Amino acid sequence: MLEGAKSIGAGAATIASAGAAVGIGNVLSSSIHSVARNPSLAKQSFGYAILGFALTEAIASFAPMMAFLISSVF
Repeated sequence: MLEGAKSIGAGAATIASAGAAVGIGNVLSSSIHSVARNPSLAKQSFGYAILGFALTEAIASFAPMMAFLISSVF
């Protein structure tokens, strides 16, 4: 019973990877839209896009870590 619960918990923890993929798509899509509207701010917009990408990618790296912790520690 406990092993089954661990597997379900680890699987549920990896759902955050799908959310991170959607978030990265939204960040890059917004960057493309902002450069299309105002090309003179492309350099500043690119910096914000990279920051948004990095923060969203951090969520994607926490998901496998939590899945590992659920499956091995608890």
